[in-house]
Amino acid sequence: MDGIRYAVFTDKSIRLLGKNQYTFNVESGSTRTEIKHWVELFFGVKVIAMNSHRLRGKARRMGPIMGQTMHYRRMIITLQPGYSIPPLRKKRT
Repeated sequence: MDGIRYAVFTDKSIRLLGKNQYTFNVESGSTRTEIKHWVELFFGVKVIAMNSHRLRGKARRMGPIMGQTMHYRRMIITLQPGYSIPPLRKKRT
């Protein structure tokens, strides 16, 4: 999976698991159709909607040189009812 970096686990993303929505950080240059294809191919699910936003890199200093981390893109992927991504599924107690 070239475009998907990793799954995101924040308070909001854990709350979205109940709505069958999963959050991933992806490569900045990836298109929506590429991400949709990779998710459907790798996880074996059907995607019905995708929302994305770009997040700026954070400023970092190394001695006198000021730099920043890489920009990245976050995708919120909504799956069809009945589908889920097993390792990321929230346990019900």
